[in-house]
Amino acid sequence: MAEAFLEVDERLDSSELQAVSVAAGDGIGPEITAAALKVLEAARAPLTFQYIDMGLECWQRGLSSGVPADSWEAIRQTGVLLKGPMTTPQGSGMKSLNVTLRKSLGLFANVRPVRAYVPFIASHHPGADLVIIRENEEDLYAGIEHRQTQDVVQCLKLVSRSGCERIIRYAFEFVMTRRRKRLTCMTKDNIMKLTDGLFHQVFDEIAEEYPDVETDHMIVDIGMARVANAPEAFDVIVTPNLYGDIVSDIAAEVTGSVGLAPSANVGESIGVFEAIHGSAPDIAGKNVANPSGLLLSSVKMLAHLGMGEHAELIHNAWLRTIEDGVHTPDVFGSGHSHQRVGTDEFADAVIQRLGERAVNLGQAHYPRRKLLTAARKPAAWQERKLVGVDLFVQARDMPQTLAEDLHAASRATHLDLTMITNRGVQVWPTGAPETFCTDHWRCRFLMHGDSPHVLRNRDVFALAALLDSAGIDIVKTEHLYDFDGTPGYSMGQGQ
Repeated sequence: MAEAFLEVDERLDSSELQAVSVAAGDGIGPEITAAALKVLEAARAPLTFQYIDMGLECWQRGLSSGVPADSWEAIRQTGVLLKGPMTTPQGSGMKSLNVTLRKSLGLFANVRPVRAYVPFIASHHPGADLVIIRENEEDLYAGIEHRQTQDVVQCLKLVSRSGCERIIRYAFEFVMTRRRKRLTCMTKDNIMKLTDGLFHQVFDEIAEEYPDVETDHMIVDIGMARVANAPEAFDVIVTPNLYGDIVSDIAAEVTGSVGLAPSANVGESIGVFEAIHGSAPDIAGKNVANPSGLLLSSVKMLAHLGMGEHAELIHNAWLRTIEDGVHTPDVFGSGHSHQRVGTDEFADAVIQRLGERAVNLGQAHYPRRKLLTAARKPAAWQERKLVGVDLFVQARDMPQTLAEDLHAASRATHLDLTMITNRGVQVWPTGAPETFCTDHWRCRFLMHGDSPHVLRNRDVFALAALLDSAGIDIVKTEHLYDFDGTPGYSMGQGQ
């Protein structure tokens, strides 16, 4: 089988080769990157490699992003980056390079396959074989935070319909092209009914377009508990950013394959492929690092590029190597390992097995085409009507006193005070005396019941001006809208 690929690929000229940007990384990065590239070249993958700078040395030269301008341009030109692990300088205040790449390059999908390799690598969950597909740009990871009062800080959770559709449609395409069967959506929409509710709603809508895919939805807390207890019960999981970050680490840890796990970050025009582990500077240069995570990431890169035959060739050879007990020190153990090898020797062992397949660990399958990443439908435009405002104020008063002051200052407006909450819990006009309150109050004003007045921004500004004149300390405002008659805002807890 390997010889067949050699015959085909030797006829390719340079114009038919896919250029790939390669950043070797820090610590063990250069070693495992060299090992992965050696296997790619031996498998005659139709690639050409363009080496670029990024990481620790770039930070030390004063580049705040860790990425030089010519490296950014190279990634945009090739559309693909194979990235070794990078070290973020300790105490530098600099953001993780992964975060910088994901945000800057629009890498909306993080894909992490996790599986067990029992009995050849120890795991408490021998049947685990799942994939976590995580939205990568929105949610609380947008990083929009503010300190608003003496006692309270906030983090905005932003979720867009287009962002939900992009990641969910990608997940359905992944299931279809990878011969998977079931897609599980995890959210917390029993509490966050608008943000997580939108993610769940879009999931249900898109599911109708993929009748051959089994689907289910789980509340994320019980979903994560079940992943920790029985990861073998899951196939593919799609979830918003924060939950996906947590559940992918849980899955990798409980299956025992953290050091083997690959990762892909995919956008509409660019893909970045990397192992999930760090740069491990303590073992750098010792030829003991396991290159499997980055090697399997390069396999995912081939699949992303539509080179399914080459992806299968390498992945099947890797599975056979693991099955033959040829292991690096991190997974070597009595009873299931037969040969202890270093980084370079492990790569050589995979190369020797190109064209072979595992007997017990199954066979890899990859599509012969690229996954769809940009297919999406525009959302129907809805009529938006301003109906009120939430004014967030800092005050030491008790709710009843604050309500009296707000009523007195707002009498001449078209808006009525209808509710006060503290950290989301209603404390006026009704509430429990045991509720602990901070100095941060949400004061909701809505239009008079049957008023013919059409509410405008100037009405909100006029209300805010009156409250300010009365000495009420406004720290934030949030307009309240109906969309096609449906409220686009949550109720207070306890209403």
